[in-house]
Amino acid sequence: MALLELDDLSVTYRIAAGDVPAVRGVSLSIEAGEAVGLAGESGSGKSSIAMALLRLLPRSARLEGRALLNGEDVLTMNWGRLRAVRWSEASIVFQGAQHGLNPVQRIGDQIAEPLLVHRLASPAETSVRVRELLEQVGLPTWRARSYPHELSGGQRQRVMIAMALACSPRLIIADEPTTALDLMVQAQVLTLIRQLIAENDISLLMISHDLSVLADVCDRLAVMYAGRLVEAGPSAGDFQHPYSKALAAAFPTVGDPRSRLAPRGLAGDPPDPQQLPGGCSFHPRCPVALESCSTAAVELRPAGQGRTAACVLVGAGTC
Repeated sequence: MALLELDDLSVTYRIAAGDVPAVRGVSLSIEAGEAVGLAGESGSGKSSIAMALLRLLPRSARLEGRALLNGEDVLTMNWGRLRAVRWSEASIVFQGAQHGLNPVQRIGDQIAEPLLVHRLASPAETSVRVRELLEQVGLPTWRARSYPHELSGGQRQRVMIAMALACSPRLIIADEPTTALDLMVQAQVLTLIRQLIAENDISLLMISHDLSVLADVCDRLAVMYAGRLVEAGPSAGDFQHPYSKALAAAFPTVGDPRSRLAPRGLAGDPPDPQQLPGGCSFHPRCPVALESCSTAAVELRPAGQGRTAACVLVGAGTC
């Protein structure tokens, strides 16, 4: 049985103008000890999935389907059980550590909080555990007395990772953990995540718009567009869906000046969730769309080498 299994998960936001479907029938699984990356443009539904897994969405959100964590549906848990699951069984590294940390509390107190809430250690033991966690993420122990504004962006991100590790969860959800970091610090944080996942045998769901970052850390990748999965498969190998190919080509290749000077992006913007086009949602921007793509939606289908893709041209040799 998979550690995490999403079964036809949907997230819909209710606003004054009507329902906004942010996630539409996503099914995805993560095995114990596996790292899975979730990619897509802004607005594709990635963060909505992350928040749905621990029910951190606003009351205006309607959740449907199932999100099984170790066989138990998070979406139907009572609040007492949900509080017990957060941090201890699944934790999250939020996008933007500056906003994820309390600006008026010391770093050590914030790392200690989940340990004390879940009664996993006495106050004395908690102090020792906080020092261990800071050392584990590469920060000096005296930083426990610092406030968030006294740390750099990379250091704050390390603190968020330490908080996520505090209760030894089996699953960590990392929502764009390297956003707004420079390349050197980004590389350090990614190296740290790889090491911690391997050393602690933790499963990881990592969210980013950068496929190269995800491929460097994760075993499998899943690509979202307009609230749906359009491709899933091993991180190694060639993408099959036109959107996945365009997303990968939007980033320059290190050592290739041609890709840096002439990046191959994708024209247009993602569709408005309230006014999705018929058929395949990607067809208005797709460079190889057929006439049938505007009327017939395509489910994920085998694309070879353990990969699936939601494209009518998959297997036809022209995608």
